Amino acid sequence: MAKETKRERFVRIAVARTNRIIDNMRLLGNCSSKSNYEYTDEDVKKIFNALEKELKQTKNRFLGVDSKEERFTLE
Repeated sequence: MAKETKRERFVRIAVARTNRIIDNMRLLGNCSSKSNYEYTDEDVKKIFNALEKELKQTKNRFLGVDSKEERFTLE
């Protein structure tokens, strides 16, 4: 059995993690149903600001720029 290369391991893990993130974003989109949930425009703004900030930080890590991690909350 051949040992998995770093490239093969990256592709396998990156594909799985990216698809998991996409699936979770779709689940988050389900929260947009006004018939099932109540939220404010401010809530939506906070959610998307947090997502955009994390996406930018993650991209920067691939570019070699470090940043601190923060947890999201609506409270």
